Amino acid sequence: MSTVTDLHEHGIPLTQACMALNFPRSSYYHKKHGYGDGDKEATTTRPRPPRALAPEERDEVRQLLESPRFVDQAPRQVYSTLLDEGVYHCSPRTMYRILEAHGEVKERRNQLVHPTYTKPELMASAPNELWSWDITKFKSPYKFVYFYLYVILDVYSRYIVDPNNWTTT
Repeated sequence: MSTVTDLHEHGIPLTQACMALNFPRSSYYHKKHGYGDGDKEATTTRPRPPRALAPEERDEVRQLLESPRFVDQAPRQVYSTLLDEGVYHCSPRTMYRILEAHGEVKERRNQLVHPTYTKPELMASAPNELWSWDITKFKSPYKFVYFYLYVILDVYSRYIVDPNNWTTT
């Protein structure tokens, strides 16, 4: 920031100084007006909106949502039910905010928990204990004609298994 300021004081336009140092102009103005290190924005508290619910009203809405009548319903259903009865406390979004402030917004249905699946690991400690296979498809010089290469490998030695020496045990 100080380098950009020095260049600007020596007659270089601010746009060119920021481009030369790869420093955003918006950051320059942001820090110039005092929002940089002290961060004036963080120290000021946001005023409470005049139409916001009072803490007593928020507690009343929370008790209503946790009452046995509405404990199993979503805030939108509670809102609709209360409107049908001619009662209005707050919007459904405000109900969600109140519940979220107390950590009560979550999935309430039973969720299926899948067991952890471990990959099978096959180990061979000697030749001819474990074989693996592969099939590869090759194009031929003729249209729609393919050659298939079937290979059986010994996992321990990584050699191709000779079909003439197959033994059954």
